[in-house]
Amino acid sequence: MKKRILTGITTTGIPHIGNYIGAIRPAIEMTKNSDESFFFLADYHSIIKNQDPDSIKDSVKNIALAWLSSGLDPKKSYFYKQSDVPEIIELCWILNCVTAKGLMNRAHAYKAATSNNENDPDKGITMGLFSYPVLMAADILMFDSTHVPVGSDQVQHLEMTRDIAARFNHLYKPLLTLPEPIIQDKENVVPGLDGRKMSKSYGNVIPLLESESILKKSIMKIVTNSLEPGDPKDSKDCTIFNLYKNFAEETEIKSLQKAYDDGIAWGEAKQLLFNVINTELEPVRSKLEELKEDNDFINDLLSDGAKKARIIAKDKISQIKEVIGITQIS
Repeated sequence: MKKRILTGITTTGIPHIGNYIGAIRPAIEMTKNSDESFFFLADYHSIIKNQDPDSIKDSVKNIALAWLSSGLDPKKSYFYKQSDVPEIIELCWILNCVTAKGLMNRAHAYKAATSNNENDPDKGITMGLFSYPVLMAADILMFDSTHVPVGSDQVQHLEMTRDIAARFNHLYKPLLTLPEPIIQDKENVVPGLDGRKMSKSYGNVIPLLESESILKKSIMKIVTNSLEPGDPKDSKDCTIFNLYKNFAEETEIKSLQKAYDDGIAWGEAKQLLFNVINTELEPVRSKLEELKEDNDFINDLLSDGAKKARIIAKDKISQIKEVIGITQIS
């Protein structure tokens, strides 16, 4: 069986350095060791929490630009919008019909959303939020994905995908591939400006697609302790040092460690961090400048990707509909 890597990219907000380190860069690197790779913009997932059409449109464009500027080659991978492959939504309904409600009740995202409700346990809960794991399963199972890179918070959803696929295979025919997880952030939580995990919800992000000057201003805002220049500094649990390790060579990391022991000034440490990040992002910004005004190119690229993906999806949904009895009368 071919090794197929599939990565879903939620189209909310603007990408930041945490997304680049934790998802974009490693996923693109994985394509070098897989037979086929699928990258899709999860725009139907985004409307679960975001009902602002303009925000979603902007985010779809920005996320596409981030991946393409960072080195994703659409000639070597399937790159498409979820909404451009309607067979996924068709499969989602079929999977809903074999998925136990009890399984969805145990989903972490649903339980977290209801945890503070008192009189009405389902206050504010939409069916989109509740059945999100089924749509995620359809995204994955549609293309017989063998491996799916996920954050540690998404492992449960992949386990649910396997459960749903196994249930379908048991009821009908073993048509669906049970995917394996590739856990991305198990030991690599990217710290934000305040030391917590970098997240838009915390407002502590370092932007990915902004100018060199804005990048530098963001890095200079990293919170540090009050140790003076000349005072030895502990690199463990230090935001600057932990970010630096994601961009620097081993010799550079050792050099910065010595500088910490010798009492480097925080301003100098931040400058060194800016230098290594900026060096890596210079070609990303250059590519971004080429692409960002050419909407027709991006739309055509995503359309072509969807056409390629639908060749596989149409064949798969046809097989599935055949075994469940939704076919021509004979």
